[in-house]
Amino acid sequence: MLEFRNVEARYGGFTALRDITFNVRPGERVAIFGHNGAGKTTLLRCGLGDVDEVAGTITYNNEAIVPGSVYRNARRGLGFVPQGHNVFRDLSVAQNLKIAGLLHDQAYISEVYRLFPMLLVRRTQIAGSLSGGQQQMLAVGMALMTKPTTLMLDEPTTGLAPIIVQDMFRSLMEINRTTGTAIVLVEQNVAAALRIVERAIVLKTGGIIFDGQSADLARHEDLWSWF
Repeated sequence: MLEFRNVEARYGGFTALRDITFNVRPGERVAIFGHNGAGKTTLLRCGLGDVDEVAGTITYNNEAIVPGSVYRNARRGLGFVPQGHNVFRDLSVAQNLKIAGLLHDQAYISEVYRLFPMLLVRRTQIAGSLSGGQQQMLAVGMALMTKPTTLMLDEPTTGLAPIIVQDMFRSLMEINRTTGTAIVLVEQNVAAALRIVERAIVLKTGGIIFDGQSADLARHEDLWSWF
């Protein structure tokens, strides 16, 4: 379980997060919403240990997340897909996946190909020649090669066509269903994301203003005014 307790994150004199307390249970699907600058990306980065100035407590499976030790924290089962197409553009799809899984079971690549059949079809293609949606699927596949128990994604559907957005969300649901991996999703497409998660968290100016069932948030008549 990923737990935040009274977390504050700062960049120099700027407070990006304040008094953040919540947890992500094993196998849970959680979406994090908020306006630009609300602290969504910072929250994910704190969970991975990628923010230096952090007060409060962040733990994963009862062990502290150590700021500045991203590599060590990731080895414990935290997967992260940052915003943008983060792939090795000059290497093939298969080479990208193999590099991502160097310290893990290389045979797991067959499971990644099952979850993303497009990657199997294009396994010999150079990653930089893939479409934006295909590169994003590859980035998720690379994160899966580390066999995470919690997968954090920062706006994975940004810039994608609606049909590709649907494919991405279906794949995330399948990952959650078949592997039990918890999904923590930062997403601007609020309506679509609410349909695939169980729980929603809304940030505003660095603080949590809603934490509850996704269906409850969807019923708010003033939902769009929050963003």
